[in-house]
Amino acid sequence: MIGDFIASFDSSALAIRKGLYPWMITSQALDVVRELLATVDPEHYHQEGDVAIHRGSQVEAGAVLKGPILIGPACLIAAGAYLRGGVWLEGRATIGPGSEIKSSFLFAEAKLAHFNFVGDSILGEGTNLEAGSIVANHRNERAAKQIHVRYRDRRVATGVEKFGALVGDHTAIGANAVLAPGTLLAPRSVVPRLSLIDQDPDT
Repeated sequence: MIGDFIASFDSSALAIRKGLYPWMITSQALDVVRELLATVDPEHYHQEGDVAIHRGSQVEAGAVLKGPILIGPACLIAAGAYLRGGVWLEGRATIGPGSEIKSSFLFAEAKLAHFNFVGDSILGEGTNLEAGSIVANHRNERAAKQIHVRYRDRRVATGVEKFGALVGDHTAIGANAVLAPGTLLAPRSVVPRLSLIDQDPDT
């Protein structure tokens, strides 16, 4: 399923989990990232505890990293960014000031401009989130919290209460847009500024 959205998934470090649905991977983010940390080459990564940063990446003063976290090559983590709960950045990612990422996996060249939130999600290669856009991960407004997704004309129960989105390669998400929990976006989707994408509205 994930390969339909992210072309490089089956050749990535996450390929060992290609039989899992995306919400299963994000719900196991702590364990997944810890396993990946065990494979890093100390020649190329600086590691303190359960945070490993490629020596070619830059983390500005004031960023907060709460492991396990694995930051690949040529990434920029700006001042005020907050990464927690199991985060993997494949490489060449930009995480702008004031952005928060929780239990998520970002493929190459994913970009969060600033003041974004991405929770329990998988973002494909070249995904770009403009300022203030949000990937929500919890149905706070509903009494029944389990998240459902719409996939191939079927409503699928995920069995989890925290899942944000699976965002296909080279998707552009406009400023102050919101993706509701359980969003699946095909590659090269365009989400207009100030819009709400809710694929499982409360009926």
